[in-house]
Amino acid sequence: MAAEPQYIVSADWLAARLDDPAVIVLDATTHLLARPVDPTPEVPYDVKPGLEDFEKGHIPGAQFVDIDGELSDRSHPLHFMLPPAEQFAEGMARLGVSDDTTVVCYSTAFHWWATRLWWMLQVFGHRNAVVLDGGFQKWAADGRPVETGSGRARARGVFTARFHPELVAAKNDVLQAVETGGACVLNALRPEQHAGGGATNYGRWGHIRSSVNVPAAGVVGPDNTFRPREELRALLADTLARPKVITYCGGGIAASSITMLLMMFGHPDVRLYDASLSEWAPDASLPMDTLA
Repeated sequence: MAAEPQYIVSADWLAARLDDPAVIVLDATTHLLARPVDPTPEVPYDVKPGLEDFEKGHIPGAQFVDIDGELSDRSHPLHFMLPPAEQFAEGMARLGVSDDTTVVCYSTAFHWWATRLWWMLQVFGHRNAVVLDGGFQKWAADGRPVETGSGRARARGVFTARFHPELVAAKNDVLQAVETGGACVLNALRPEQHAGGGATNYGRWGHIRSSVNVPAAGVVGPDNTFRPREELRALLADTLARPKVITYCGGGIAASSITMLLMMFGHPDVRLYDASLSEWAPDASLPMDTLA
């Protein structure tokens, strides 16, 4: 897919800017290690930061960021919830990010870890952020240079966090959308999870009532690059036609991929349900359905 300013950049684009002090590259790799689903635990997975992956190989000059341990709300019982603005600002400043820095987000695992970091930067007002098309997989497959070890520390930055609530949905927003049809509620999990199966149970099987399914796993090809623009637009055509969209998944990660693409195509009102099924599914009073 061709580079999209402020959204997606190619490996060629990044390679030409690796020595640019105004560009900071962040690896947001995270792994979810599934727990047994019967009996259902309070949290259906363990979170493992991808630091070991990073140390084995990363893009030259990159730094690792632990989006759960460092950039999520430590006081919240759920993983990956947005942190207070001052915590996010401190995390970015420690990594050398300033208000005028271009942040390139990538992952060595699923692409949605990169889009989650991108979305968090948008939420806190940093528009100068992009996602590396193909992630580390494409970078390495192309034979580009790779470093090992702990990465290169940057001088501390000056980051101003400005929270944008219009990008975030809460449980009551979703419930109102379900009850009134005032917004398209979109599930970014895989089709089998939407239907009521799959390997992960967040408390109940299935999907939020009346929600549609556009799996985030389907927006990239075998080489981990985003599908051609015209294919993505066709995939999202029905959603783009709706005036308001709320995306969700299991914990607000995969949904960030669809959220970014909708924003890239100019949708004016798309919000991500940060707590997603991790909050919704355990509450038996909230409506869910399966396709069985």
